[in-house]
Amino acid sequence: MEQQIRWGILGLGRIAGVFAEGLKHVPGSTLVACGSRGPQKAEEFGAKWSVPRRHASYAALAADPEVDAIYIATPHPLHRENCLLCLEHGKAVLCEKPFAVNAAEAAEVLAAARRHNLLLMEAMWSRFLPHLVQVRDLIAGGAIGEPRLLQADFAFRAGWNPDGRLLNPQLAGGGLLDVGVYNVNLAHMVFGVPQRVMGTAHLGETGVDEQAGMLLQFAAGRLAVLSCGVRTSTPQEAFIAGTEGRIRIHTPWWRPSRLTVSIPGKGDTEYAPAIVGNGYNYEALEFGRCLRAGLTESPVMPWAESLAVMQTLDALRAQFGLAYPMERRAA
Repeated sequence: MEQQIRWGILGLGRIAGVFAEGLKHVPGSTLVACGSRGPQKAEEFGAKWSVPRRHASYAALAADPEVDAIYIATPHPLHRENCLLCLEHGKAVLCEKPFAVNAAEAAEVLAAARRHNLLLMEAMWSRFLPHLVQVRDLIAGGAIGEPRLLQADFAFRAGWNPDGRLLNPQLAGGGLLDVGVYNVNLAHMVFGVPQRVMGTAHLGETGVDEQAGMLLQFAAGRLAVLSCGVRTSTPQEAFIAGTEGRIRIHTPWWRPSRLTVSIPGKGDTEYAPAIVGNGYNYEALEFGRCLRAGLTESPVMPWAESLAVMQTLDALRAQFGLAYPMERRAA
């Protein structure tokens, strides 16, 4: 029989519920435990999602012997310490994006996973969705020739809440780590590691990036033109232009979507890959495949790429003039 994977969720905000819903569509996976910083949230979440083991601390969840894998759903600044806690207790970890606040934190977490020989994967859920699998297959098959230019935007207008996750520098708020990471991750997926990184941003009243424009240059002159924000709405589309044609990923490009491949002189071809569940099941499926195979990293979202994306985000923030309070304290 296929190994049953017993999941725990650490951090019980909105995204934890989305992942719990996704797990319903993952054969061989069961949500058995949840952990919060106190009993009330753990009990409420456990009752809503029928989770039998409800822990009033993150440490208790990490130490639970009935848990094989933990999904970390806490805010960005907690990812490092939460990952380290779970890895030290021998748990495989799926960590919500962004992988950490900065590359130094990411490297520390990767070193711990390597030391303990445990599976660790960044939960960049869009990369595992059927339509982006289709994009990778089309590019690999030469459908648009050599990809040369990528354009992607992801911005939305959030309400004004300076204490909330999106605008609070204490929570590593701003557009880049919340939604810009999707664009940067897509560029890395298509072109690899950039050779040159350029960016500018508007830092708003709270000091975080409310909107930003980015230009990444890759080997052989390939370019990615990106934008993101949390106080401005954009179409949320992506285009990949190649020497023989282009791929349009329709809005919203970062979640279940459809594609149009346009080839000059040959017209358009539409792709609408079937989607099961809410989409978060696909990252859990890949994680389960890796865990059962005894892998420590996924070839779809490998460690080196998670680290490289964080390095690109660091380079962009340096140009924005944006450092978070916890980074300044650490320095």
